[in-house]
Amino acid sequence: MEGLLGTVFPLILMFVLFYFLLIRPQQKKQKAVQQMQSDLKKGDRIVTIGGLHGFVDALDEGTVVIKCGDGSRLTYDRNAIRDVVSE
Repeated sequence: MEGLLGTVFPLILMFVLFYFLLIRPQQKKQKAVQQMQSDLKKGDRIVTIGGLHGFVDALDEGTVVIKCGDGSRLTYDRNAIRDVVSE
């Protein structure tokens, strides 16, 4: 019994450490990104995952129309929005 406890305890300890150091922070970050993407509104200044800077011109359920610097409009998935830039 003592040998079994000696081998199982380090494995449980490693799992707990991985959870608190890797898994949990990643879940919190993912939840924050999803919240930001769902809170987008027209006029927000955004940056896409590809590095495109622009303003939200129109919103649909799964897509965003972005107005770029020269007045062109591009359609992206909401998941492609990396950050909302505060002025």
